[in-house]
Amino acid sequence: MLSYCDDMSYAQTMFPNILGHKTREDAEAGAEYLLISVAESLLGGECNPEIRMLGCSVLAPRCEKEKVLKPCRSTCEAVRRRCSRTFDKIQMAWPYFLDCDRFFVSDQEGCYDPLEGLRGQEEEEAADAMDILLTADSPDTLQFTYHSNTDLISVLKNTEEQCSGIARTYSIGRSMEGRELLVIEFSNNPGEHELLEPEVKYIGNVHGNEVLGRQLLIYLAQHLCSEYLLGNERIQTLINTTRIHILPSMNPDGYEMAVSGVSDNNYDFEQEDQRYDSLNIGRNNAQNIDLNRNFPDLTSIVYSRRRLKGYRTDHIPIPDYYWFGKVAPETYAVMKWVRSIPFVLSANFHGGDLVVSYPYDLSKHPLGGDMFCPTPDDKVFKFIAATYANAHETMSNENARCGSSRSHSQKGIVNGAQWSSLAGGMQDFNYLHTNCFEVTVNVGCDRFPPEEELAFAWHENQESLLSFMEAAHRGIKGIVKDDEGNAIKGARISVRGIQHDITTAENGDYWRLLTPGIHIVSASARGYTRATKKIQLPSRMKTAGRVDFVLQKAPVDSDAQEEDDAISSMGTYDKFDPYNQYQRYTQMADLSQNREERAEKPWWWNYFTLPGVPAPTWLLKHY
Repeated sequence: MLSYCDDMSYAQTMFPNILGHKTREDAEAGAEYLLISVAESLLGGECNPEIRMLGCSVLAPRCEKEKVLKPCRSTCEAVRRRCSRTFDKIQMAWPYFLDCDRFFVSDQEGCYDPLEGLRGQEEEEAADAMDILLTADSPDTLQFTYHSNTDLISVLKNTEEQCSGIARTYSIGRSMEGRELLVIEFSNNPGEHELLEPEVKYIGNVHGNEVLGRQLLIYLAQHLCSEYLLGNERIQTLINTTRIHILPSMNPDGYEMAVSGVSDNNYDFEQEDQRYDSLNIGRNNAQNIDLNRNFPDLTSIVYSRRRLKGYRTDHIPIPDYYWFGKVAPETYAVMKWVRSIPFVLSANFHGGDLVVSYPYDLSKHPLGGDMFCPTPDDKVFKFIAATYANAHETMSNENARCGSSRSHSQKGIVNGAQWSSLAGGMQDFNYLHTNCFEVTVNVGCDRFPPEEELAFAWHENQESLLSFMEAAHRGIKGIVKDDEGNAIKGARISVRGIQHDITTAENGDYWRLLTPGIHIVSASARGYTRATKKIQLPSRMKTAGRVDFVLQKAPVDSDAQEEDDAISSMGTYDKFDPYNQYQRYTQMADLSQNREERAEKPWWWNYFTLPGVPAPTWLLKHY
């Protein structure tokens, strides 16, 4: 008599049911039956009729010989694996009455398959389902609309599910208002660093009102997944040989403010400063901090020490005084992230111009004037910046220039300090504190372009996004071991003529980006003799050359001791967050998130708030 359950493979049920409803009327009046009656519309047609039939197996279970039979746990678990992301999309918790351990039993306990009637139909549609799986998120079917923060999380989670063998999502922290900073990773072994496999990252939406990069990274994640499944050899090679990390939004709070500002047409533009303020709504985070000015200013330390003996431009410790300033939780999360993974190459995305800028960002001009301020790796930075600009449809074309970089850029690339000097930038921090070489990609003149331009922007940037990641395989890579075959962590890889070293990772492996030519490369570590090799990189070589080192144990000499003393005078590299800022940020983020969750109910909540019926708070994810 339960109309939404009349297509089950059996005709008799018995009360009380598995949930304890004593009559059919009790079952019909409950929120559980209401949920399965509207599940198809709530879930957008996904996972139907599986969710409805799974619910019916608990509300109106099979009856044989005057005994209630319980449905199979294996069926429930299979449905949950496939459909939990669908519930996540609408911010709904997995229904308590579909708890596979609580209300379902194993095959050995004598269960029945509640989806029995669907099996034949599923087999007939298997081929069609595979076609849908492979093409669902292909570039031709990408949704070229802006994604809310909720949409962004859903897309990344769905991509992870669709490509579970090569994709994984993980959080690096939360924003000031408690929004998750979610990363999606692509690798043939997600979740693990693989020996000699370079790590690459993309970071979008550093400024909340510069949104095109955020969208491009969402599309890139979907593209990598769908093309890998379709057998695209280039994408498969890239993912099988590179560990890729994508953070589409570093500033989700700013994005929320920017979206509100764009949709609000009540601004008074009579005064120029008011117009400027309105155009910059959402640029900063919820604390009004510019995240790309909030990193430790290590460039000034380099400039102040450049005439001292033994001065260096790598792995510079964060000075203690930095922590007495205002450090944003988003900045903190990214700093911890880049210290925890041996990234080789990175790009962060901005808007308002069409150019790739490279370090240094801070000018050494005494008055802060704009002047060309190259790093020791200027050739490498120009090469990787040009890799993105040249693969772009228009960026390297002089006629396409826009914004304030026009008078300084050449073929789509520009030195950051020469363009517009700034302290506390993210790309300088990456270069001076870690092994990572990062550039800043400005993807368009309009910070918040109309939706109809998104498809064209993806077309313009698609090749650049792929070519840039492939550039992580330029230069050399190798393993540093001692004479007993043990890996040496923290060994320094030096290149003659370039006053910037990189260090080996946990398992002794390293990656050193270099331009074509002849190089003298050395490996050294405290307590070992230095080893040196001469290498030649052909201009057409597109994979990293393998250069391993074996170091012999030796006593520490006086030169090494002087170098250690110079390093210690700068502070301890391992010292991070000495005043426990992270705990404070965690508490603030949790409070902000709880306030937000209490204040907002999902759009579907009104379906279930009926007079005289207890509200089904078990449907709320964070209740």
